[in-house]
Amino acid sequence: MSFVMVDGEGDPNQAPAYRDAVEWLYTVSYALKFAMKADGRDYVVPPLEGLWWADDPSSFVARRKHAWRWTMMIRTPLDIGTARFNEAVAKATRKRGTAPQSLRMALYEEGLCLQTLHVGAYDDEGPTLAALHEQIMPAQGLTFAGPHHEIYLGDPRKVEPARLKTVLRQPVRAL
Repeated sequence: MSFVMVDGEGDPNQAPAYRDAVEWLYTVSYALKFAMKADGRDYVVPPLEGLWWADDPSSFVARRKHAWRWTMMIRTPLDIGTARFNEAVAKATRKRGTAPQSLRMALYEEGLCLQTLHVGAYDDEGPTLAALHEQIMPAQGLTFAGPHHEIYLGDPRKVEPARLKTVLRQPVRAL
């Protein structure tokens, strides 16, 4: 799958770089959408996704957000191409200023994963992740094979936290 991506680190509720990354992703993604629509190939901009990791995976369960690293991303059609991506970035730069250094379009594949749907506030994901990491994975003879992946199905600006839906996905491999 192809994604527009931006990397960062730190607490997503506190780090200005996080908000900036998400704004850049949407600005570029909508520039791509409208360019494709002008060519007669309209598509719906998919939901925001995030890859999350830390040197110590328990940082997620313990909510030590300052230790988190992330790649935020939005999926794009495979046929966007480098030229069209560069045009969208140029358009976004005229609107927003200097782009984050890590802004890019790249392919991302995960392979075998376990996933579950979390309904509730983002800050309440800890017990669900703990069950996945500490109970389900060991019981299945699996271990981590990549960063924790979240797909945000609701808009936190429009949905109350208790009703937010997030796909929690963990790439895995056999022990």
